[in-house]
Amino acid sequence: MDANVALALLSSCSPSTSAAASSLLPRRRCLASRRRASSRATIMAALGDDPIKEWILTEGKATQIKGIRSIGGGCINSAQRYDTDVGPFFVKTNSRIGPEMFEGEALGLKAMYDTKSIRVPLPYKVGSLPTGGSFIIMEFIEFGPSRGDQSVLGRKLAEMHKAAKSDKGYGFHVENTIGSTPQINTWTDDWIEFYSKHRLGYQLELASRRYGDSAILEKGQRLIKNIRPLFDGAVIEPCLLHGDLWSGNISSDSNGDPVILDPACYYGHNEAEFGMSWCAGFGGDFYNAYFQVMPKQPGFEKRRDLYLLYHYLNHYNLFGSGYRSSAMSIIEDYLYVLAA
Repeated sequence: MDANVALALLSSCSPSTSAAASSLLPRRRCLASRRRASSRATIMAALGDDPIKEWILTEGKATQIKGIRSIGGGCINSAQRYDTDVGPFFVKTNSRIGPEMFEGEALGLKAMYDTKSIRVPLPYKVGSLPTGGSFIIMEFIEFGPSRGDQSVLGRKLAEMHKAAKSDKGYGFHVENTIGSTPQINTWTDDWIEFYSKHRLGYQLELASRRYGDSAILEKGQRLIKNIRPLFDGAVIEPCLLHGDLWSGNISSDSNGDPVILDPACYYGHNEAEFGMSWCAGFGGDFYNAYFQVMPKQPGFEKRRDLYLLYHYLNHYNLFGSGYRSSAMSIIEDYLYVLAA
């Protein structure tokens, strides 16, 4: 019996009946409380096999999950929208990879979120799935009908780069991934050394092991030994980078403000952020707005392809030989220009 109903009945009873009922009321309340606790325990025991629902219904403050629907994802992860009585949550899962990948993503999202510059989804929880694999729960952002204003995107991105600098040098707090490729983020004082070893060098070695491609390894290593003149006159600072900024990771919210997601964050030279410009759709309005906040450094045009190279090499390693010619062309062009 509901406690409010019991109290209503008591108020209409005779004194003697009321006294008898009063003595039973604490006992009934206790029984009701036990039933609720038992029901809650049963629910939570069932949810123990589903850590996503368990978090949403406890730390996520929801009392009801109204629906779950797939909203795509990519070639690496699956994505779902969880609709609840406190609003929607965005969930990504991967059935093959442990939580380390999502932990790196969550740290990157939080670092960008803390700059209070460009909008990113706030991460809430990373964990392992009982059947293997992992998940990440984060803020659900309702996207607008377009990718938003290019000039606003450029300005907001530059504000993030300007706001977040590292006093540890170049790298990141953890290793993370670029796609599903490991991204080595060991702190390094010198940017050219960091980019040579942990970006270009790592990808070249990976291509050599994966495809037996000794030609691209040999020429790539020659380029690495000769790239320092490309940075003459440039002021380089360790800025927080999204790290994987292509069109699929850029959107806008329902207000039209830019949103970036799915990062591969690290602290690096701000120009490295444009390494995926070949499939990001950055135009003149984007660059003009960006460079009003972060002034263009001497030699920018000479270095642009050097930053494209990292991502072409990664696509070669991820998706196969279709990207090899683009990577090799950049390497050979630089070897010619540098007379290396």
